[in-house]
Amino acid sequence: MIGVMSAREALLRAYDVGLDLVEISPNAVPPVCKVLDYGKYKYEQQKKANEARKRQKIVEIKEIKVRPNIDDHDYDVKMRAAKGFIEEGDKVKVTLRFRGREMAHQDLGVKVLERIRTELGELVKVEQMPRLENRQMIMVLAPK
Repeated sequence: MIGVMSAREALLRAYDVGLDLVEISPNAVPPVCKVLDYGKYKYEQQKKANEARKRQKIVEIKEIKVRPNIDDHDYDVKMRAAKGFIEEGDKVKVTLRFRGREMAHQDLGVKVLERIRTELGELVKVEQMPRLENRQMIMVLAPK
């Protein structure tokens, strides 16, 4: 810590030592600068960014397709898959597709989605409530 000085004086000091004058925080009053090797500083910043990128988990949206009159065993298989996706930290998009005359019985589709939501209740929060788009009902669940 040298203290407040003019930019010209700071540049001369950096030049005498054979290093660069790097502005660390430009918004501060007065701006904060350091005398250091810029190439090394840039390398360390890049290394930190790469390490942060390596650690972050990209949340994907996995889709599970069901039908209004789904059988019990098929339902159980879909639920196992959904639980696996949720435990991995991914969001689950449940798509319930209506065909032909099934559109007249949308209440069956709502019941299936409610059943899924209650069964996964303690693991998930509902990010998007069931809503009808054309011939399919969509609900998005996210891990708590």
